[in-house]
Amino acid sequence: MGTYFVLLRRELSAYFLSLTGYVILAAAVFLMGLSFVVLLVRLQEEPTPMPITELFYVTQFFWLILVLSTPVITMRLFALEKFSGTYETLMTTPVSELQVVASKFTAAMLFYTVMWLPLLGCIAIVRHYSGEQGSFDAGTVAATYTGVLLLGGLFVSLGCLASSLTQSQVTAAMLSLVFGASVFLLGFVADQAPNPAGWQAEVLAGCNFFEQMHDFARGVVDTRPVVLLVSLTFLALFATLRVVESRRWK
Repeated sequence: MGTYFVLLRRELSAYFLSLTGYVILAAAVFLMGLSFVVLLVRLQEEPTPMPITELFYVTQFFWLILVLSTPVITMRLFALEKFSGTYETLMTTPVSELQVVASKFTAAMLFYTVMWLPLLGCIAIVRHYSGEQGSFDAGTVAATYTGVLLLGGLFVSLGCLASSLTQSQVTAAMLSLVFGASVFLLGFVADQAPNPAGWQAEVLAGCNFFEQMHDFARGVVDTRPVVLLVSLTFLALFATLRVVESRRWK
């Protein structure tokens, strides 16, 4: 475990001791604040019974931030190592491929988690000026962040896979964007498709990430989407591990 934590500290320093990390955080905070401002202006024209803190997660704003931020967060994980020539040095040290993949994924997830923390400030401001006490209910906020982290885990793992396939950060970001957009489109199709019966209904329900995130935002935690998202995340990480291990076959 000591080796894992050394690698984790190394990856975290690359995020928090560089200008790039803070640029990503600033851009994400700006988009979050802008999203809430746009939603508040819209609600003045067309009221809705849905709280704005719940409405945010069923609009394009949340998904825009999620789809665009994760490629930028993950593009450097393996691609930069390969481009700079430190990848071979790292892999010839007494560390396992599993430790390398786990440390990079954990560091990216920690940075992703920090990126979403300012959202608590937006929720607090809405609660203060609207008097909407339910917007800051501890259970609802915990369920919401559970959904944010589960979906983020899937997108970050896909970004890890994309970064492991190339030595170009731009290519890694584009591949990750394609993977993330595919997941988004899959959820969109499942959300807009008519409700069939039988096993088709179960498949569409499993792919309907929009409705799943809506449930999380309402404070409802269903074990089915939790298991699905965790399984898909581990599947992507398993594929990443296999790509990293393939260097032994060359």
